[in-house]
Amino acid sequence: MTTPLAKAAEKAVEELEKNPYYDKYAAKIAQLQKTSPEEFLARVEQKKNKVQSLQSLRKERQFTSLLKPKENIQTGVGAQQVPLDKYMKVETVKDMTADEIKEIWLKYHIQKEVIAATIPAAEYDKMVEQANKIPLFLLPLPRSQGYEFIVLQHHFNTVHFTPLICYQVHKENAPECLTVTNYTEFKDDKGIVLMRGEFDKNTIDAKEAQCLANQLQLYYNQRDPEKLKLMETFTFTPEAFKHQDLIKQIETLSL
Repeated sequence: MTTPLAKAAEKAVEELEKNPYYDKYAAKIAQLQKTSPEEFLARVEQKKNKVQSLQSLRKERQFTSLLKPKENIQTGVGAQQVPLDKYMKVETVKDMTADEIKEIWLKYHIQKEVIAATIPAAEYDKMVEQANKIPLFLLPLPRSQGYEFIVLQHHFNTVHFTPLICYQVHKENAPECLTVTNYTEFKDDKGIVLMRGEFDKNTIDAKEAQCLANQLQLYYNQRDPEKLKLMETFTFTPEAFKHQDLIKQIETLSL
């Protein structure tokens, strides 16, 4: 007798078979379906939600128009970083646990037009290590007629994102559509880094800002061989880099 769980898994596989990358992962999919159908369905649902999110982004916004260059450019260590004390009194919370600090940080930002998160120290260290090797990279952002490429650049504890069209024209004076700041005040003793991302609401919205932040983690933290290879190609052999390979990665199903 076929159980409802088995029927759901069979239907999920039928959908997966439509994916051009199915053959590559067929053996892993079959094994996971056999050993843990609940986990298999959970992963399929998670991937489905991500795809739907990308599709909704693609429907909502056109490509960015050329923006004006930044004014009053500042340089140097932390020139544009707002101190953490503006958002959280370090002395007040320094004796709290990591979980308590995390809760305060997220609650403070929940009603504000920014994105925020906490990053485990080990993951942040991996990101910094990779950023030192590859400080500049591209990310695809879904648009109504395809994808728009966004340039990201690491600078000390910040990551600056700007539309490629603006970067090509204005270079270092290109205006950011998103600036992610990582606060490391609690990294050593609490094991967490506080992340805050401010975005230009005339260029992207909160959902798009979160999409870029998620991709930042995927490429700089997870050490996926295919993603690492693409980043290295972009940096060290740019003549071999293909933008379409970047788009394939964001659309590839990976269980």
